[in-house]
Amino acid sequence: MDAARAASIAKWVTEAGLTGLSELELLHGFCDRLITEGLPVSRVNIVIDTLHPIHEGRVFRWRRDDQESLEPIVEYGRTNVEGQAAENWRRSTYYHLLLSGEDFLRRRIGPGHPEDFSILKDLRAEGQTDYLVLIHRFEAEGAIGEMDSFYSSWMSDAPAGFSDEEIALLRELASPLMLALKCASLARIAKTLVETYLGRDAGRLVLDGRIARGVTDRIQAVLWFSDLHGFTHITETAEPEQIIPFLNDYAEAIISSIYEAGGDVLKLIGDGALAIFKEEDPSEACRCALKAERLMRTRIRALNQERLSCNLPVTSAYLGLHIGEVFYGNIGSQARLDFTVVGPAVNEVSRIGALCRSVERDVLVSSAFFSAVPKDSRDGLVSVGRYALRGVARPQELFTLDPSGMEEENIDRQSNGETRSHC
Repeated sequence: MDAARAASIAKWVTEAGLTGLSELELLHGFCDRLITEGLPVSRVNIVIDTLHPIHEGRVFRWRRDDQESLEPIVEYGRTNVEGQAAENWRRSTYYHLLLSGEDFLRRRIGPGHPEDFSILKDLRAEGQTDYLVLIHRFEAEGAIGEMDSFYSSWMSDAPAGFSDEEIALLRELASPLMLALKCASLARIAKTLVETYLGRDAGRLVLDGRIARGVTDRIQAVLWFSDLHGFTHITETAEPEQIIPFLNDYAEAIISSIYEAGGDVLKLIGDGALAIFKEEDPSEACRCALKAERLMRTRIRALNQERLSCNLPVTSAYLGLHIGEVFYGNIGSQARLDFTVVGPAVNEVSRIGALCRSVERDVLVSSAFFSAVPKDSRDGLVSVGRYALRGVARPQELFTLDPSGMEEENIDRQSNGETRSHC
């Protein structure tokens, strides 16, 4: 490949990175152009650490042949704790480069060539003849969490493998590719972080530029406020190392139910959750909230059975639902903003949720919510009477789910927090 054609590939990958192509699209477009120019590349893997609450990083894969049967993206777990991911990492050529300080490693594959890494034997069995590994390190200021370098491996199945000139060309062209990949990865990380910490809808709005202080929308929404029964007692009686897994287990059941039903979680407050359901039709938003409640109850019931089998503390959730007008947007100081909802309706739903304990009901909904519920769903709600809510001017009638239509909870609340883990 002459210098002009190499420059054309570098130009393409730079422009493609600026247009916002994904990591996989960049890798495939880059490799397809290498093949067009006659480079004998058969396989490529790109390894990128990331910032994600579950996965440490991703592997993006390209194959010249049999691409459709390949899983193009593989996510891997933590390599800094014991386990299969950590063992695989320590055996890898990438780990060797990280420790050695070198920036590339090349091994020819076949009879008479050393197989000092386990992967070389596997590649020889698969017909590969040459293997190049690169590491592109970031300076400290350019690192994002564990994302402090990119690793890549380039394989050939040509009888003679790569020529020295082709190795030099791959090393040269890999730099603009990695820069474009870093741009794509940072965009994906930003999306993951804002959606994880702000919620899906709020995160999308922030990424769309809704970040000015005091900029809010006046919206009509169903408001959800849930909390866990007996959490204070559990924190006082359970083993300290059980508390965070306990919260995570129940948060997973609640948040996944809200998301599946079309809602968005705005805030986690200890063991409590504030969420909204936005629909053009208020009755549909109410229907979604009730669906989330059913999903949550089913998942918590299954979770309690699992935790009880391990002799772990269990609980249940109580829930307040309301519908009203709120301000939705950026609120706070110049140095610290929160994308959330505020307004009297937010205070009201929290008061309704807190009242569940006093009236011994797991679910309470406001009269406004009851009025907005589709008529075919109102039969499932019954009045519990009129109640005064702290900070709300007038008492209002509250409703709960009809006990005759609900399955009994398989949990004795009096025993919450009295079990211990022996798993």
